[in-house]
Amino acid sequence: MKIQFAPLNIPLERRLQTGAVLQWIFSFIMLAKLWFGIFVILVYKNYWFIYIPYLTWLYFDWKTPELGGRRSDWVRNWTIWKHFRNYFPIHLVKTVDLDPSHNYIFGFHPHGVLVAGAFGNFCTDHSDFKELFPGFTTYLHTFHFWFGCPFFREYFMSCGAVPVTKSSVSHVLSKEEGGNISVIVLGGAEESLYAYPGNFTLCITQRKGFIKMALTHGAYLVPVFSFGENDLFYQVNNPEGSWLRSAQKKMLQILGFTVPLFYGRGVFQYSFGLMPYRKPIHTVVGQPIPVQQTPHPTQEQIDQLHQTYLEELRNLFEMNKSKYGISEQETLVFK
Repeated sequence: MKIQFAPLNIPLERRLQTGAVLQWIFSFIMLAKLWFGIFVILVYKNYWFIYIPYLTWLYFDWKTPELGGRRSDWVRNWTIWKHFRNYFPIHLVKTVDLDPSHNYIFGFHPHGVLVAGAFGNFCTDHSDFKELFPGFTTYLHTFHFWFGCPFFREYFMSCGAVPVTKSSVSHVLSKEEGGNISVIVLGGAEESLYAYPGNFTLCITQRKGFIKMALTHGAYLVPVFSFGENDLFYQVNNPEGSWLRSAQKKMLQILGFTVPLFYGRGVFQYSFGLMPYRKPIHTVVGQPIPVQQTPHPTQEQIDQLHQTYLEELRNLFEMNKSKYGISEQETLVFK
């Protein structure tokens, strides 16, 4: 394998952008483990004057993630997130105005490997979200496991992340005056196994819980497609039926999450590493689907609205794909 090295005279801005991405990767892959390890050491060494007060705090604060979390404008405005956005770069694209008197569910597609577009646009204040959608507050719903990690949960909530649970989504969508947006990466961990450059497979056909939540609360549905999300990494080949895909699926069944074996570029060379490639991400927010509040929706109503959502999602992809270098022959595959 021929290794391509990056130039040594890297501009300061590029170094800052690279540092921002490294922090992002470290945050979501290593930081939770690091803080959990520190907590175990504190208990093992019997530093009770640290862990006892924290456990007491955790006991009384345990439900906070389900109640909208505890976002921090200071954390969301860290300058490092601006460099993170500019590394790829990440763009947010609005197709229509949204009425802030309603609550919305943004269905985010595709998952990709590390959901860079969702984090950059909805968990930081260095995207164009506030200018494009004034009067709204976003909540990125993610795997509930993160909010059980000591110390890390405080950092993650400060970015505006909350669990992807029924009670958490209900809390966000229950705001009577509107203006809340639940951002849900609908394909989940399963979809990350399809995150190859040029692949447009979405795990969506059996995912209807978000439809029931939309009907129950009268929240409008908005399909969101993040062009370029799957171009940031390559994966070790894991076709359906292979031993690797079977092991990844088994892990998903047992633990609720799985790990794609991905690779990208290095910090000082372009051939191999865990850094994502510098590929532009365009997160396009589609047209809202009006939803009439139905406290007890029937299965027929859920199925009908789900089909409407799939049609609008496909339309969004077809109307925008040529703008972002995708051939006319490519189309979405729903699994």
